[in-house]
Amino acid sequence: MEDVKLLGFWSSPYVHRVIWALKLKGISYEYLEQDRFNKSDLLLQSNPVYKKVPVLIHGGKAIAESPVILEYIEETWPDIPLLPKDTYDRAVARFWIKFADDVVKSVTAPVFQVFEDEQGKANTIQKALETLKVLEDQGLGDKNFFGGNSIGLVDISYGVLGIWLEGLEEIVGIKLMEANKLPRLQAWLHRFKQVPVIKDNLPNYEKLKIHLQWRREGAISGSLKS
Repeated sequence: MEDVKLLGFWSSPYVHRVIWALKLKGISYEYLEQDRFNKSDLLLQSNPVYKKVPVLIHGGKAIAESPVILEYIEETWPDIPLLPKDTYDRAVARFWIKFADDVVKSVTAPVFQVFEDEQGKANTIQKALETLKVLEDQGLGDKNFFGGNSIGLVDISYGVLGIWLEGLEEIVGIKLMEANKLPRLQAWLHRFKQVPVIKDNLPNYEKLKIHLQWRREGAISGSLKS
């Protein structure tokens, strides 16, 4: 058995990206839950730059940052590919993985920002919808999954659009992922969450919602103080 460890935190969608990839490839690993407020020596030694999860440790060597970890997993265990074989298609997939950073920033902005007025909030929500529309039209298109008919690294990279976004929407009382606005993306999300590896490896929704509410209150309080 290979020596594979994953340092994570239960609520992190970035950690779950790695969990899903490992399980889709059938890789056995040891999961080590971390305390965000009392960081272990192992975490600090394994990721001395950012000092955060996820961190994958393979054979005693540490890899940090979820996109880098996903690439490492794909290259180290290629038997069950999660990226296309064609080099151009792989490049396109990597572009959409990178675009996930923009999507995460857009969909969380209406939740974790403090707005001076309702117009500012409305503008931010509109920008988030426009970003999601780009993802739907140019990234997903008419495919079942971003890579075609099966789940891959691009899909995993947008897992935050699952119960994490749903929890944030419920907390704030807004709805971005509506079927009438983003029908194909909404259908993709339903298919994504029905994949057994995804469905069986999601955090408890009610527990996550409490955590997200706490994060939101902390972010708003910090913004108001600044």
